[in-house]
Amino acid sequence: MDDTRITKSDGVKIVSNMTDYTSLSATFSWTDARALVDGLPEGKMNIAHEAVDRHVTAGHGEQLALRWITKSGQRHDFSYGDLQREANRFANVLRARGFQKGDRVYALLGRVPQLYIAALGTLKAGCTFCPLFSAFGPEPIRARMEIGGANALITTARLYERKVKSLRSALPDLRDVFVIDDAPEDTLSLADLMRWAGDAFETEPMDREDTALLHFTSGTTGKPKGVVHVHEAVVAHNWTGHIALDLRAGDVYWCTADPGWVTGTSYGIVAPLTNRVSMIVDEAEFDVARWYETLESEGVTVWYTAPTAIRMLMKAGTGPMQHHDFAALRFMASVGEPLNPEAVVWASKAFGKPFHDNWWQTETGGIMIANFAATDVKPGSMGQPLPGIKAGIVEKDEDTGVLREVTEPHTMGELALRAGWPSMMRGYLHEQARYDKCFLDGWYLTGDLALRDEDGYFWFVGRADDLIKSAGHLIGPFEVESVLIEHEAVAEAGVIGIPDETAGEVVKAFVTLRQGFDESEDLRLDILAHARKKLGPAVAPKEIAFSEDLPKTRSGKIMRRLLKARALGLPEGDLSTMESDET
Repeated sequence: MDDTRITKSDGVKIVSNMTDYTSLSATFSWTDARALVDGLPEGKMNIAHEAVDRHVTAGHGEQLALRWITKSGQRHDFSYGDLQREANRFANVLRARGFQKGDRVYALLGRVPQLYIAALGTLKAGCTFCPLFSAFGPEPIRARMEIGGANALITTARLYERKVKSLRSALPDLRDVFVIDDAPEDTLSLADLMRWAGDAFETEPMDREDTALLHFTSGTTGKPKGVVHVHEAVVAHNWTGHIALDLRAGDVYWCTADPGWVTGTSYGIVAPLTNRVSMIVDEAEFDVARWYETLESEGVTVWYTAPTAIRMLMKAGTGPMQHHDFAALRFMASVGEPLNPEAVVWASKAFGKPFHDNWWQTETGGIMIANFAATDVKPGSMGQPLPGIKAGIVEKDEDTGVLREVTEPHTMGELALRAGWPSMMRGYLHEQARYDKCFLDGWYLTGDLALRDEDGYFWFVGRADDLIKSAGHLIGPFEVESVLIEHEAVAEAGVIGIPDETAGEVVKAFVTLRQGFDESEDLRLDILAHARKKLGPAVAPKEIAFSEDLPKTRSGKIMRRLLKARALGLPEGDLSTMESDET
């Protein structure tokens, strides 16, 4: 951590949804955010109403809601009116097949329009929507559908035949499988059902605490945790999109997250639609040239992507950016894991504006800490808590077990949030004791280690179980990784602790190289020297290993525990969330 910052120019009016962070934080209440959504009569609520229905009622039915770009580059547009009609049809299909309020509808699809329609239609019908990552194998799919008691699934013929068909007998709650293309035996053709379904549907009025979304998150080895979110969460989705991502009605917004993960729902469906933007949905996977072309040709104004993708753009150099005009691009943000300072500085040079990192978890349901459009960016920092969020650094008293908030700047402890925001998880499905352990003395304990500086910015240190203890020093891997990628040859870095008889643990780094650099002993020594100069010998890596790539989750987080397991010959644990090229 250093005191580098990207400042807002003095005397220049910052045009953003938040004019003054300090005053808004002092006066804001969640009652203010609730006033920004409509709700339904008698205190009821439905996420789909806030995302689509209210905009159509207000006369915005012809506005572009979703532009789908196929792998071959074809464009298909859906207005808000189109989305409403298609979601209504899907809700009518569910009703006709006997599905009622509270039933659980799973989606195993890539970035295709049917996923977005199914999500909205499921919510309209009062059912619970649960997305699955389309590259999961049969076992991760079975575990999640079994834990959640899946009642319906929407998928493709190929995914069904390869990954689901063999599971049917093990999933007694699964009544219907809807297939979006040629329906195999024992499945239903969604296209046929939609063709005969009516396009009018009265959105189910839900209690604010009724379950709306079910997301799964994995521990290092344990079974997946089903994280429960309710319709009231839309208050936070709408507000955080407005404040943290600076979304405005009419924006052209591109969230690159896979819809199988929480970001792809919270900020790939709910937050953008409630803020009435026009979403870009690209079916294809990451490609440097295609991404730059999309940013320019679609006139993207707000871009939300992952550190892994940003580092891959950096790795490709500035050549592919040439001859592209990104004048429409107003705000760029990052999510998935902490964004290294070097990436923020690179973006400022390459795009003329920085990426604004933010922090949240599946359990929080929405962004909690962010670098905002109207505030200075400190490269490498998570940013400051959103208005409405009270964050602190806490430590537990060893004798009493009581939490104490650490007020001294630059003191490491566990990041905690005062409970009570609308998108806070309401439970781990069927695991009350596990859920209860997340809360103590009015705080939600995140499991992340962090520190807060004198300006109130938070800095990620690492997961508690990633911390390296070497010769009495506590070393956060993110700090070491960030320094390593400052070296001109290093594209990505993953850092772990390995056992050492004298020090307890020493730091080992795995690095991938940028284009134009080749592995050599001289390069290894040069990277080591760079790290020792920046970090000092106590913190710098003792070993550096070159790697063609690093194991990552689909959301872009480097799987340090997998690096460690492989380095030490330990069991690899749950790999269901690991990045994969399978489709």
